[in-house]
Amino acid sequence: MMKKIEAYIRPEKLDDIKGLLDQLNLNGLSVCQVMGFGKQKGWKEFIRGTEVDYNFLPKIKLEIVVADDEVENIVSKITEGACTGSVGDGKIFITDVCDAIRIRTKERGLDAIK
Repeated sequence: MMKKIEAYIRPEKLDDIKGLLDQLNLNGLSVCQVMGFGKQKGWKEFIRGTEVDYNFLPKIKLEIVVADDEVENIVSKITEGACTGSVGDGKIFITDVCDAIRIRTKERGLDAIK
């Protein structure tokens, strides 16, 4: 019925992705700044002669809850906007959402996310 799309992307790709997603007339999008690592691992710097290992890199987390039939279009737009072809482009996770409730009106399910 509904899916939650979580995408972890490079911060510099946010505007590109937002522009592509605007074409789909989404009703909502949440954005968070997060830190993490994967194959990219981070980087090393020398500070006052001492090597400092930064294990976490800044990323942007997008969260979108949509009807099942919208998932593939959204995932396609995110991958189109996020891809540089390099390690660290990010990941997308799709999970089931069993219900949603709009607090103001008490609407449930798809009505709550439209």
